Amino acid sequence: MEFNTIDFNKEGQIAVITLNRPKSMNAINNEFIDELDRILNKIAGDDEIGAVIITGSEKVFAVGADLKEINSIAMPVDAHSFVSRVQCVFNKIERSEKPFIAAVSGLALGGGCELSMACDIRIAAENAMFGQPEIKVGVIPGAGGTQRLPRLIGMGRAKELLYTGDPVDALEAYRIGLVNKVVPVKALMDEAKKMAGKFIRQPGFTLRITKMVVNDGINMDLQSALAYEARCFELLFSTEDQKEGVKAFVEKRKPVFKNR
Repeated sequence: MEFNTIDFNKEGQIAVITLNRPKSMNAINNEFIDELDRILNKIAGDDEIGAVIITGSEKVFAVGADLKEINSIAMPVDAHSFVSRVQCVFNKIERSEKPFIAAVSGLALGGGCELSMACDIRIAAENAMFGQPEIKVGVIPGAGGTQRLPRLIGMGRAKELLYTGDPVDALEAYRIGLVNKVVPVKALMDEAKKMAGKFIRQPGFTLRITKMVVNDGINMDLQSALAYEARCFELLFSTEDQKEGVKAFVEKRKPVFKNR
């Protein structure tokens, strides 16, 4: 598959999506969304892939929507069509059965920040900057920023970032819980692949269930979520990997998981 805005490759069981619109600072446009959607469909149908990394260049992850396309939007119905499409594709990342890691170097602003938040894990290089500056041009985030940001860092901190539009650096993003880890720029991809490697060594079906329970449960009341968790816990006792995991623990050896 050939793409104009994204580089895609597989390294064993790890897929790497690299945003590649250098002249536009990886700004998000319709072509990019279409290509990302095609790649996500390809990943969903590839059972060999166990984890996915999304990254950009050293200077920029992504700076949000392409203002050239935004300026061409004349009516609310057109804005709705664009933002709904972006939400749909970002939701595919969040709802994917596979774990996604955002490896962020440089600027992650607007839709770029939102793209990183759709991923399960965010690893930031020391030069990373995160922000939702949409208010400064008279709009709000439309690809999940008003919803995922409060869920990640809490209501108060999220409102501050959304109301001011000011960015935060990597260390502040780590302090407030927006990113999982901060690493040197040159170590970013190595750290992302190291974490992805940990994921693919886990029993695959159990990892899928874990992601599903966390994502679904956060939108339930506590008692409903606990009941849901219990049923999924029970379900895993029908898998070969659960039996192998317990047996390996008793026998003091490494388990050999078969993802079933």
